[in-house]
This record gives sequence, C-alpha cells and structure tokens, in this order.
Amino acid sequence: MIGNEAVARGLYEAGVGVMSSYPGTPSTEITEFEAKYDEVYCEWAPNEKVAMEAAFGASLAGVRSACAMKHVGLNVAADPLFTISYTGVNAGMVICVADDPGMHSSQNEQDSRHYAIAAKLPMLEPADSTEALRFAKEAFKLSERFDAPFFIRMCTRIAHSQSAVETGERTCSAKPYVKDPAKYIMMPANAKKRHPVVEQRTLDLTEFAETCDLNREEYGDGEIGIITSGTCYQYVKEIFGDSVSVLKLGMINPLPIRRIKDFSAKVKKLYVIEELDPIIETHCKNIGVEVIGKELFTNIGEFSQGYIAAQLGMPEKACVSADTAIPNRPPMMCAGCPHRGMYYVLAKNKITVLGDIGCYTLGAVPPLNALDMTLCMGASVSGLHGFNKALGAESEGKTVCVIGDSTFMHSGMTGLVNIAYNGSNSTVIILDNSITGMTGHQQNPTTGYNIKGDPASKVSLEAFCSAIGIRRVRVVDPYNLDECEKAVKEELAANEPSVIISRRPCVLLKSVKAKPALKVDADKCRSCKKCMKFGCPAISIKNGKARIDATLCVGCEVCMQLCPFDAIGR
Repeated sequence: MIGNEAVARGLYEAGVGVMSSYPGTPSTEITEFEAKYDEVYCEWAPNEKVAMEAAFGASLAGVRSACAMKHVGLNVAADPLFTISYTGVNAGMVICVADDPGMHSSQNEQDSRHYAIAAKLPMLEPADSTEALRFAKEAFKLSERFDAPFFIRMCTRIAHSQSAVETGERTCSAKPYVKDPAKYIMMPANAKKRHPVVEQRTLDLTEFAETCDLNREEYGDGEIGIITSGTCYQYVKEIFGDSVSVLKLGMINPLPIRRIKDFSAKVKKLYVIEELDPIIETHCKNIGVEVIGKELFTNIGEFSQGYIAAQLGMPEKACVSADTAIPNRPPMMCAGCPHRGMYYVLAKNKITVLGDIGCYTLGAVPPLNALDMTLCMGASVSGLHGFNKALGAESEGKTVCVIGDSTFMHSGMTGLVNIAYNGSNSTVIILDNSITGMTGHQQNPTTGYNIKGDPASKVSLEAFCSAIGIRRVRVVDPYNLDECEKAVKEELAANEPSVIISRRPCVLLKSVKAKPALKVDADKCRSCKKCMKFGCPAISIKNGKARIDATLCVGCEVCMQLCPFDAIGR
C-alpha cells in the first residue's frame, strides 16, 4: 500500500465511524481510500475548518472520527484545533496532516510539528506504510487514553511511496455521549480550569514517550549516533545500514528527555537529521544534549540519500541513470482546458489578475503570464477588495480576480460577502470547471454529487452571488473568446461589484466527450504564430508551419478563433 492507503486502512481497522476532509495534495488519498469502506461515513467538507469541527462533533457523540488535510489546510483548521486541545475528546479523534517538503504541490513548506507544539497536542510520524497503518490504529487508543486528538504527520514521500503491510480485522468501539458543560463549553470560566489539564497531559505524554515502542533505539557502532524520524530514517538506514546507532522517533511531540540523554551517552558523536525546521535539534539542546544538526543539514527543501551522505563527507552510492538527458516538462494547463480562453482574454487586454489556488494557477506560466498574485485559498477575492479600496478608480476598471468553484466554496464566499457588504467596485471571475481539479477530481458543493458519486444538494453560484447582494452576475463560455472579452469589458466598466462565472467542465472528466481533433491547412498557414500565444500543448510549429497533435487535441475550437487566415479547421 502507499502510505496514505495504509493510514486509511489503519483508521478503518480501528473502527473509525466518521471522516470529514478537504482534498489537498499530498493528503487527498487518505480520505479517498477511506471512502471505499462502506462501514465508514466519509465526506468532502467545504474546507478544513469545517472538516475538523465535523470530526470533533462525531467524537463528542461517541464515535471514533478523523479528518485529513495538507499542511496549509491545517492553517485553516487552526481555530478549532487549539480549543479542542482544551476540551479533549469523547471517542478517539485522529487528525491526519501531510507536509510537503520541497513544495511539489504547495505554496510553502511549513512544518506542521509547530502546530502540535503550539496546540500542546501529541503527534506521531510513520516512516513507512507498515507504521502508517499501525500508528493510525494506535492513535485512536492513545487519543482516548490521554483525552486528546492525536496527529498523524505524513509527508509527500511517505504518503505516496509503497511498502508491504499486514492488514487486520476491523474492531468497533463506541462511547455514550454524556453532557459535560465544564469540559466542552469553552467559556472563560471553564477554559481556565481546562488549561491545567492540558499541561498535566503534556507531562503524562512526555513520560509515555520515554518508554513507548513508538520510539525505538537501534544500536550499532558507538562512534556515531543519529536521532531522526519519518523519511529521514529511511535515508539514514539506506546510507548506513546497521553500522551506526539510531534513535528512531515515531512520537515527535512531545519528545522524551531521559531517553534522548541515555542514547546520547552511548555514542561519541550525535547528529540530528530532520527535514525542515530544527524541532528535534532544539529540544535536544534545550535539555542539555549537544548535537550536530542544522549547521550541516539545511532547513530548506527535501533531503535525499545523496545529500545526507555528502553532508557527512561520505561518497554517494552509485545509482542507475538514464543514458540520455530527459527534457524538462514544465507544468501547464491541459489541451482544451476551459480556463485558457478566459486567461487569453485577460492577458490580451493587459488586465491585472489576482489569482488563487488550483489548477488555474498555471495561468501564471508562459506564454499567458496572466496572473499577478497567488497567496492562499480565497485570498484572490479578499485581496481584490483591498487592492481596489487602496487604489480606487486607478485599479477598478482594469483589475479582476479569478477563483475556482471549489476554492470559492472553501473560502472565497466570505471574501465576496465582504465586497458586497463594504462596497468595492470589484469584478470576481469564478472559473467553474465543475470539479475540484488540481487534487484529482473530487466532488464539491457545486457539483451536485457527494464523495461516493451519489446525487447531493448542489449550490447555485448564480443564486448565491445574487443572494448576498451582487446584482451583476453573468455566465460565459470560456471557449467563446468574443463572449468572454465582451463580459470582462462590460463588467469592468460597470460602477458596482460584479461576478462573471466562466463555466465549462474540465476536459478530463469522464462525462466530457472530446470532439474530433482539428487540423492545420499548411497552404493557408502564414506562420504568424498567433495560435501559439494561446499556450495549448497540442499546438506546435514544425517546418515553419503550425501543427496540431491529434492525440492531444480535444476539438475545443478556441485556436480557430485566433487564426486570422482560417487555416485551422476539421
């Protein structure tokens, strides 16, 4: 199993009853695999805050629950997180968070261990799929034992790599709900009494970390000792085998004290090898244990076997390499992507565009170069309001924001309410491709289907925008360039807030049937390359003439609208 599937299996075997998540790479598959078990209620929530609150509600009711998110999603869920630390749980609750060192699919590479420390909550970190399954099961037991939600911290490599696992049977555990206002109603008077409980729990968990088998020592040569966890443990074992002593930490918050001191006393030189921030290193130094860490190993990006070996002055192991150089394949929107038409119009008219998080972020790359900013989920809408309030008429007629349908449901709605309520003359373009695209085609509240693919309530974007006070709402087809350009110019010229819904389903959806591929009439082609300005990967120049790859083209006909010589057709 890949690590994410193993986590899902562990949750299942432990008797999880409710799981609520928002998709985010590299965490998405945890919930997708969990949804395959009919005994478990699974859902896609509008955002991570809602998902965590739903999981807490299920725990409160006495049913084991879980939620999953990527590291930046944990930012969104931070509000309930810190208070759930005070209330504790009824039935066990597990929070799966996946970090992304190297930023393979993220806008930053923050270290989620900081959240566990700040919220004073325990965190486990598996180093392979076997541990992912085991730790997920163990986390529920420990959650109920210590009256706290437990984190499972994954990262891209462990989440998506495969290793063998041994599966078990599902066991169910339920608790009765008992009303307990002093524990669960966090008014100041009650919260003050809960804080000492949290501090004592941290002491109890620290003592547990001293002897639990989630952490383990592997003794080898006493010359070198290494304290590590997660992916770095695998790298260390591949480099050294059993020749060095290793303290492998599976419970990374809270960290043990005596155990680390005892380990350090048995080796002559002690290293801490951890990706991102010096969490373990700082702890060691705080308890008086001298280690070598970030002076050798960077806190930026992913590590590798070769990098660690080089930093330790060791030769890199030989590896198999390709005989020929593999060309770079920069990310780009797919051939026939419905977002491309709208972006072409915005770039052509030199519109300032505040962007958001999703596959449409790729509108920032050449040749469109259409975006000016991308920050976080929903920030395009709120940012547009602030941008226009700051510059007024100077920006209102030439600045828009773009946001996807799923991202709009996640956190764009409140920004649009702000525009309507506080009255900025802003034009919001919702790129509605009828799916959550970037993370692999998950349903969302605008699609009309739930995580199982069953029919569900469908949010009408037009009705919602109108209901909150946006009077100018229009829908356009992004395959129609003239229609898009007319709408953008008219809404930017209007002296009130407006919304343009650019609606066309993602071309990769199974329900979307491609049209026959287009062809180029070489005799009519004048090599003007206007079709290349669109950035479609199906179009190239060969022997001085435009050429369309029939294996990529979906027949969207947008390039036909760009060719001034009618050289493109069927």
